[in-house]
Amino acid sequence: MPTRKKIGLIGAGNIGGELARLFANKELGDVWLYDIAAKENFAKGKALDLEQNGAVLGYDSNIRGTANWADLEGADVLVVTAGIPRKPGQSRDDLVATNLPIIRDVANNAKKYAPNAFVIVISNPLDAMVYEYKRVVGAPKNLVVGMAGVLDSARFTLFIAREAGVSVKDIRTTVLGGHGDDMVPVLSHTTVNGIPVTKFIAQDKLNAIIDRTRKGGGEIVNLMGTSAYYAPASSAVAMAESYLLDQKRVLPVATYLDGEYGYKDLFIGVPAVIGGKGVEKILELDLTEDEKGLLKKSAASVQAVVDVVKKST
Repeated sequence: MPTRKKIGLIGAGNIGGELARLFANKELGDVWLYDIAAKENFAKGKALDLEQNGAVLGYDSNIRGTANWADLEGADVLVVTAGIPRKPGQSRDDLVATNLPIIRDVANNAKKYAPNAFVIVISNPLDAMVYEYKRVVGAPKNLVVGMAGVLDSARFTLFIAREAGVSVKDIRTTVLGGHGDDMVPVLSHTTVNGIPVTKFIAQDKLNAIIDRTRKGGGEIVNLMGTSAYYAPASSAVAMAESYLLDQKRVLPVATYLDGEYGYKDLFIGVPAVIGGKGVEKILELDLTEDEKGLLKKSAASVQAVVDVVKKST
């Protein structure tokens, strides 16, 4: 008998709630919204609200709140948002000491209850948290990814579309590297329906767009007082949907590199094919010398944070 897929969302905050809504609305599976014991009733209340929302919109996915990891046993997908979101003035790297014990606790429980799940980590600092999750669980590299590139590329896409006066549907962008101020929006592979973006936007304005993209998360934190959640949730669902439905979409994701682009034992944002086996292929782009230099700088920033994590093991 066919059964619905099981989706576990670790963290019932702003991103967790929006993730649950999107997964249910797309009917990608039944959703378990997990949080710590002190927030169990909050998770249950949010789940109930979302189920009642389904009675209005017409989706049949079950949504449950829980503080019991056993409820997530056998999950097909886990999306990890657990941790403290950024506040104004904080960098993503400032969150290492706070969020590292949280990601380790999540990983130890996931290892016990859902070791075969496809895992998408959103918690910051993203590249270091996804590295530590994989290390603790010992999961295959194709089944653990970080959500960053889809979001960063979406921001880049939006800013280009608004400046060029064209639809976001016709923009193709890729952002490589770490999820931080050293990320690399790749102009050499940015097009408007196949036409180089430089045909639409002057270089000085492109430079300003690249700078805004790199600081896109901080811009929202400064405006709202907390991290973004609508676009990050949509980005993670796009990744999970490609896995669950074997869509084989080409998406920029933080994935484990083992020699690709010249880097090893590091999670860095690169374009990859996401299908029913997880990360099925990593695509190596031809980069300009400038882009290679920027990627090297970004990788060094990621490595520095990962080294901090390694020292605390």
